Amino acid sequence: MLLDALRVRGLTLAVAESLTGGLVTARLVDVPGASTVLRGGVVAYATDLKATVLAVDRDLLDRHGPVHPEVAAQMARGVAVVLGADVGLATTGVAGPGPADGHDAGTVHVAVHVTARAGDPTTDAHRGLVVVGTRDDVRAAATDAVLQLALDVVGTREA
Repeated sequence: MLLDALRVRGLTLAVAESLTGGLVTARLVDVPGASTVLRGGVVAYATDLKATVLAVDRDLLDRHGPVHPEVAAQMARGVAVVLGADVGLATTGVAGPGPADGHDAGTVHVAVHVTARAGDPTTDAHRGLVVVGTRDDVRAAATDAVLQLALDVVGTREA
């Protein structure tokens, strides 16, 4: 459904993933015809890659670590720029089983960035969630959340 919404609007997509480790991109490429919209994905699991590859502010990472709403937002913007896409998605958080970076397992931040074009403003959206369950449950919920957030954001733009 997201890919259809993007296709109708003539928008391209890029994905930056941390805790989901490629699940979002894999879910998208399971859909026949995904290549007409999806430019690619970056799995930036290590914190330093968020800065060097996705242009996340190093001071932000030093102050708050990788599990933060603004880190997710900057990942989404960064992947859109790096991969030349209109829309960027991002996931970051702690999948578990235990805490990491001062956050409990199940802490998730997802973000969507839509670059301004054709009279539409730039749109940035974030959703934070806390998922109770296994590591697989957390990663699946993060994947669902970022895809739904993207559909919510893209669905409000003119076709």
